[in-house]
Amino acid sequence: MGFHNAKKSLLRSLSNLSQAGSKSLDVPKGYFAVYVGESEKRRFVVPIDLLKEPAFQELLNEAEEEYGYEHPMGGITISCDEDIFSDLISR
Repeated sequence: MGFHNAKKSLLRSLSNLSQAGSKSLDVPKGYFAVYVGESEKRRFVVPIDLLKEPAFQELLNEAEEEYGYEHPMGGITISCDEDIFSDLISR
């Protein structure tokens, strides 16, 4: 998945998020919310620059395959261990 496709995926998810009336107001400009976890989901607010990272793009691909664009949490949902995701975003 290239940057363009990741951006398109994110825009669809953000559109679904705003239609769902979720917590989009507490996300600063230049960031987006991601729900991460295998059973319990934890909300992370991450910088939009993360979309450029190949490892994050791979996670988005997997999330698309698992959830499509109808995310159960109303935003981008990634089924990944929280520790692994935390390590990814701390690089």
